[in-house]
Amino acid sequence: MSRWEHESVLEAMQSRLDQAPEMMRIRRQTVEHPFGTLKSWMGATHFLTRTIDRVSTEMSLHVLAYNFKRVLKLLGSNALMTAMKA
Repeated sequence: MSRWEHESVLEAMQSRLDQAPEMMRIRRQTVEHPFGTLKSWMGATHFLTRTIDRVSTEMSLHVLAYNFKRVLKLLGSNALMTAMKA
């Protein structure tokens, strides 16, 4: 029998979650929502590129578009254009 070299990290995380299950609920609300939105809005169900550098670039572009869309929704187009000109 063998263990993965980082198995202790997973066990420590599981222990923390068992002691405070609300942590995972908060994480789902704050972190996982944008990823679900990316998949829904942009059809980003899988990456179109290969290699870590290209996938990282693709993900960065998705996140940039997500953030831009959020700013546009929060500020509105006129306020955003004014801020960009400043």
